[in-house]
Amino acid sequence: MAFILGSGSPRRLELLAQLGVTPDAVRPPDIDETPHKGELPRDYCARVTREKVQAVPARADDVVLCADTTVAMGRRIMGKPADAGEAAEFLLALSGRRHRVITSVAVRRGERVWQKDVVSQVKMKRLSDEELNAYLASDDWQGKAGGYAIQGPAGALIPWINGSFTGIVGLPLCETAHLLQAAGWPLYKEAAA
Repeated sequence: MAFILGSGSPRRLELLAQLGVTPDAVRPPDIDETPHKGELPRDYCARVTREKVQAVPARADDVVLCADTTVAMGRRIMGKPADAGEAAEFLLALSGRRHRVITSVAVRRGERVWQKDVVSQVKMKRLSDEELNAYLASDDWQGKAGGYAIQGPAGALIPWINGSFTGIVGLPLCETAHLLQAAGWPLYKEAAA
């Protein structure tokens, strides 16, 4: 039995290490993550995660973990910005407002899939032009849903959250631990070794 992480995210690797879990292989799936017309953010996030976990090649007794994180402002899905202009658009929309960060986690072993969606509320402070431009210049927005990462420089822009900090980062540890245990994967074994 092997553990396969279906994600190229270094943050997810770091978070798994907190559970004492080191993947035997990292295989990010290549799927189309385009939202369907009229798809709601939570439904979108859950669907993409299911598609990811099914797309990762594995043997029948392997355990595969995939996740997807989506930033949502109402019904609007804010994915990874294509460029600094789109990142600025996202950040200006989030400025001074609350939004949701949804992370869906799926664990597959054989044909069985366990999945959990975690929704957190986040408030971003009202951004001055200077703060927005400094953050954009940092390039920390690249590859981040909604154009920011709470664990990086943008943490200084987030005065309030309600929910799972690790879920906002990209892998809610409490729920992930539960899913891995349900699939029969031991936690903390590397930490104890």
